[in-house]
Order: sequence, then C-alpha cells, then structure tokens
Amino acid sequence: MQVDIAIVGAGPAGLCLARSLAGGGLSVTLVDPQPRAALAAPAFDGREIALTHASRHLLEDAGIWARLDVASIAPLRAARIVNGRSAPALTIDARDSGHPQLGFLVPNHRIRRAAFEAAIATAGVTLLDGCRVTAVDAAGADRTVLALSDGRRIPARLVVAADGRFSATRRLLGIGARQRDFGKTMLVCRMTHEQPHDAVALEWFDHGQTVALLPLAGACSSLVLTLPPIETERLMGLDDTAFGAEITLRLGGRLGAMQPASSRHAYPLVAVLADRFAGPRCALIGDAAVGMHPVTAHGFNFGLLGQARLAAAIHAATRRHSDIADPGLLSRYALEHRRATEPLYRTTNLIASLYTDERAPARWLRAAALGVAARLPPLQRAIAAHLTDARALPPARG
Repeated sequence: MQVDIAIVGAGPAGLCLARSLAGGGLSVTLVDPQPRAALAAPAFDGREIALTHASRHLLEDAGIWARLDVASIAPLRAARIVNGRSAPALTIDARDSGHPQLGFLVPNHRIRRAAFEAAIATAGVTLLDGCRVTAVDAAGADRTVLALSDGRRIPARLVVAADGRFSATRRLLGIGARQRDFGKTMLVCRMTHEQPHDAVALEWFDHGQTVALLPLAGACSSLVLTLPPIETERLMGLDDTAFGAEITLRLGGRLGAMQPASSRHAYPLVAVLADRFAGPRCALIGDAAVGMHPVTAHGFNFGLLGQARLAAAIHAATRRHSDIADPGLLSRYALEHRRATEPLYRTTNLIASLYTDERAPARWLRAAALGVAARLPPLQRAIAAHLTDARALPPARG
C-alpha cells in the first residue's frame, strides 16, 4: 500500500495535519501505537491547553473548534505573573488590546477527541492503530518505506514525524535533538476553591516551587505545580484531604481553601529542539520539532502553527503539480518554522532558568526585571496585542 503522506503519531499535531490536508486529493495514513478506541476517546490527562486567538482561527478553519464541547472552553481574561512573596505583579489584561479575552483554555483530551473525529471523517485519511514504526528505509528518490511492528511496510512520498518530544521516528530518520532537562516534575490536576478566579490566570515563581493556576468554568482552576521529582512523588501519594490542605498552604490561602476535583498527573519537565525540522522526504511537526517549557504556554500553539505551515506548502505544491517532498519546499518550511519558534524556545528556557534559580543574584535580577515590566504599560499592551492577534496562516485546504 503506497501512500502520499505517512504521519507517525495521532496526537493533536498529527491529527490536525491530517485534517488540514483535506481537499488536496492526497492519500494520508496515520500510524499510532495506541488502539483506535483510546485515540477516539482519550482519557483526561490533567493538561489544560491555553489557545491563542490565532490557534482558535486555525482550529475553526480545520472544522475542529465546532466539535468541541462549548462547556469545556474557558475564557482567559487576564494573567498575573508574580515573583516571590511580596514583589509587584505583572498583569496582562485583554482589555489593553480591546478584546474580552486573552485566549481560551481547553482540556487537552477534548482537543484530541475533536481532532480525531475531524481527521477520521476526512476523505483520504486512513488510521493504522496498534502498531509502531520500527525502521525507516530510503527506498529510492521518490519514496520512503516505513516498516511497522505488525510486519507491514508502507511506502510514502513524504513521512511526517508527529510522535512527541521524545520522538522515536525522529531518531529513525537520523535527526538529532538537543534536550534541556530542568530536573523538575510538573504535577497537574483540577482544584476547586472558595474564592472566584475572575478568569485570571496566575503564574507564581515562588521560592522552591513554581505555581500556575489556570481559570476554568465555575470555582475551579487547573493547578500546575513544578517541584523536584521526589517532592512531586510525595504529593501524588497524599489522600485528597491532605493534598487539598497542603496546596492551600502552598498557595498562601490564595483563592481560599482548595480541594482536588480530578485525578493527578505528573510529567517530567524536559524541553526539546530538533537539530533539523526536515530532511530528505521527511518533516517534523509538533513536539517532535520543538517541545517547549510550559511557562509561556506556546507549545501547543507552535504545534498548530507548524502543521498549518506545512499543510499550506503541500497544498501549494499539489496545485502546481510539483513534488510534495521537494527539498526546496521542505527547507523553506523548516527555515520558516525555526525562525518562528527557536527564539522563543531559547528565551523561554532562559526565563525558566532565571525564575527557578534560588541563588541571591538571580532572585534580585528577576525581581528587578519583573518590577520594571510591571511599570511599563506599553509593554503590557504589546504582550496583550500579540496574544489576541487572530491573524494566522491562510486556510491550508485547497
């Protein structure tokens, strides 16, 4: 079975790409080790995705936004960034850009489900579930062959790695990656609280911990607590009552007494940047290309942007009746996506390092930097304008 495009990884980036390729007359095969049932109805994983206005535009264009449960979409009106216990807060407010919200919070598993439904309903898309890629063979100038764990071999004109920041396909393609292990673990779950959040997110760089509270529907927020792994493991083992009491204490009573409202999940904090975003008859998207530290909430948005950029390039090649894996096309995609992501990737890592460094000089520097930013309204307006800018790539579908 020869296909035009083989996408390895049926996560959000891979599914969105499959959907974005609709209308081009191309055959697209998704390969994923999970069974179809798990892909169709993904379980809650604790992660809430902060979507920009541009990302909403891309999801609307792909027919994915309309498939989301409206009740699961929470507006984000403002964000407050705090360093330490008494430093001034930097507040980014949507009203500074003339919009009612900075962005939208949507559960990751809801996005995955909606993207799966849209992708599977797309003509020309086939899913090979329950199998993984074991080898990649450059079978000639016009195709690459994927060897699968179930014995099948899939020749494809273009292979796209979309299997996450620890991508096995990236390695099989001979593309290296630089990893930044922060030595921390993120604990994520939903918490109810006594006081209203007013649709304001909190990013708190406290001493010995980093806390994010993301406002959800009602008196509920998503907690993202970054700690050393051994401390996270201890918290994961507490019962709900003890866990709620400790989180209330850790947050200094912000939003009042808190209690867990979901299962807890832990993720290692590792950022990844691939050495190349493309190669001979292959391309990388999503976290396989760039896996961000979550402090700036750009990871998923970059994934959406990357797949849309690649889809637009493929559609343009199809309209010209040229090779969808032309080296020039893939090089341009790789260059454009790297220019759009690498500067913020490096800046984010620098911010994360500075604001988790407990040495006195670093604590002084971050307090000074945040204090200056908090007193610069033009900077706050510029950040708000960037987040609420709905401009995105033109529709990728032909």
